[in-house]
Amino acid sequence: MKPHTRKLFALSASLALAAGLAACGGDDDDDDAGASTPPPEVSVPQGAALDLAILATTDLHANVLGYDYYKLTEDKSYGVDRTATLIANARKQHANTLLFDNGDTIQGTALSDYQALVSPVQCSDMIAIYKQMKLLAYDAGTMGNHEFNYGLPFLSQITNVDFGLAGIGKGTAQTNPAGAKDCAAPGFPFVSANVVSAASKQPIFKPWVLLEKTFKATDANGKTIDVPLKVGVIGFAPPPILQWDKANLEGHVEVTGWKESAQRFVPEMKAAGADLIVALAHGGIDMKTAYSPSMENGAGYLSQVPGIDALITGHQHLLFPDTSATSPFRGQAGIDLEKGLINGVPAVQAGQWGNNLGQITLKLAYDKGWKVQKDATTVQRISTRLTAQSGATPATYVASDSAVQQLVQAEHAATIAYVKTPIGQSQFDMATYYALTGDVSALQIVNMAQIDYLTDYIAKNNPSYGNLPILSAAAPFKGGRNGPGDFTFVKQGNVAINNAADLYLYPNTLQVVRVTGDTVRLWLEKTAEQFKQIDPTQVAPQDLVDTSFPTFNFDVLYAAGNALSYQIDVSQPKGSRISGLTYQGAPLDPAAQFLVVTNNYRASGGGDFPGLAGGKGDIVLQAPDASRDVLINYIKKNPTLDLATYGLDRSWRFKQLGALAGPVLFWSVPGTLPMAVAHGVTNVSVHDATPDATTQLSRYAVDLSQ
Repeated sequence: MKPHTRKLFALSASLALAAGLAACGGDDDDDDAGASTPPPEVSVPQGAALDLAILATTDLHANVLGYDYYKLTEDKSYGVDRTATLIANARKQHANTLLFDNGDTIQGTALSDYQALVSPVQCSDMIAIYKQMKLLAYDAGTMGNHEFNYGLPFLSQITNVDFGLAGIGKGTAQTNPAGAKDCAAPGFPFVSANVVSAASKQPIFKPWVLLEKTFKATDANGKTIDVPLKVGVIGFAPPPILQWDKANLEGHVEVTGWKESAQRFVPEMKAAGADLIVALAHGGIDMKTAYSPSMENGAGYLSQVPGIDALITGHQHLLFPDTSATSPFRGQAGIDLEKGLINGVPAVQAGQWGNNLGQITLKLAYDKGWKVQKDATTVQRISTRLTAQSGATPATYVASDSAVQQLVQAEHAATIAYVKTPIGQSQFDMATYYALTGDVSALQIVNMAQIDYLTDYIAKNNPSYGNLPILSAAAPFKGGRNGPGDFTFVKQGNVAINNAADLYLYPNTLQVVRVTGDTVRLWLEKTAEQFKQIDPTQVAPQDLVDTSFPTFNFDVLYAAGNALSYQIDVSQPKGSRISGLTYQGAPLDPAAQFLVVTNNYRASGGGDFPGLAGGKGDIVLQAPDASRDVLINYIKKNPTLDLATYGLDRSWRFKQLGALAGPVLFWSVPGTLPMAVAHGVTNVSVHDATPDATTQLSRYAVDLSQ
């Protein structure tokens, strides 16, 4: 691929890595590639002041373009090509800027899977999103949980960081045949303080870096002057990665707690001369849960560590600050929803896929050292959307940056060609529009494929398991969290690889756990937490779905021949909702043993399911096959899919509650009710067809008396 002309948006500034950090983290030769000689020490006059805009992206998930590879259509609401325009605009408005990335960057689209798994990027080249980030001149980045999905050798290669781990090189023999010491990387430093070598207990990335910048300021008389500023940047990954990517990480790394890691390294950063410290924390904000070192969304607790001046959060795919009445952060201790503060520390969370740019603007004054003027701090999110949708008028969005867009056209075209490969034909639409009210059209095929795989595996490799009944778990990975485009929808007709990727969104691997019947019941109780408790006597409308519970944790359990059956009673509190649980027509025996086919995320504790939490499940098979490949191969074996065979075996229903005093409501895509009816979900109706201005979804009602 011919090199593209690099257009730099950032201020020209030097980068100096703190002395001695190589001993704390991996060797990253590429970090120094763009570094220049640190500026000479300049005395800063008393009374000097400067404004600094800290720009941040998070959870880009390899959305290099606003394009849906599952539907093969443009989506203007997201994509790095549009985020780049927001970055350029911010840099025009502010003389002093820094640009950081908060992780979950390299995985999440068919393009990223293509570059990592199908046609792995070579050591000499960069993955597409890193090419864009190099062009955009990011100052630093950190690791999220999804950075580890493709394995440590791949991550070592694309970041050009030697992790110092036995048996882990930069890439594989396929991507780095000569065993080159240096691979192509985007040129900015990666920091991660709490992912440490299991052997040495030292971070595998540099835990922090010190950026030495020259910024524009004003002196006490209002004259513009150049001043030095040393900005420390530290990064954090969510501790549960050890569960979620156990197969990739076990025995190689450990993960230390949020606050414990910060308390270890922030004093070092101060001692090295940091005037300002920014924490890149790939975790959400959850101040209602007591702190623990292993918690998933502990980023907000970093606000309690003295010395951190600005906090970039993510992972939840939410927006902060957020003054809406439905903000999940409302009522949490120490949070100022309007000003974007957590315990007085400015914090931002900028959605996902590049649909928002986070910005924390600090005013600093010099008084024997730089001090943040907290009363003058502002926090904001800048959306790619310019106007909301109004009736038939579609929303409008910022224009794409042409240079950023053109940079990845070759990878984009190769991905489209790959995902168009046909593998079968479906005689019905498969969708998750109504998966939370009983439609299994997009889930049954996954469950059938997993059961077929395990049945074949047992027959060939371990007949001793042949007497154990098999259940399978499949969840609606896309449940509308990010609007109408965030549902699975495979239109009847030819089924191609992109459709299989839509049906099975994540690059998980297939795993099998052995559980008791009682654990099956508890597993289903956990999934039933998807719903709010409904009061049948309440006249006012009630929302059915608890949006704080991710739909990818709403496992639908299934047995061949629809032998498993259960009901969910949403009038009951959590933990007491499953009734009528039967297997082959008889009440399910709590002591009976079952094999459940699931994925590595769930089997290793993802979602904290009973019997599996903490990675304590009885895993009897860690298959080498990706769950998506299992599905693709099954469709190839059964290329003609009809609704009666592959889309109507519904294992669960809501328990009938009798006549309700008021409506029970949920959100879905406008105009799709006929699909629900065709798939056997006949107790739903349109409550309000007008799409919500923000979500662009319509409100539907479910009749729980049927």
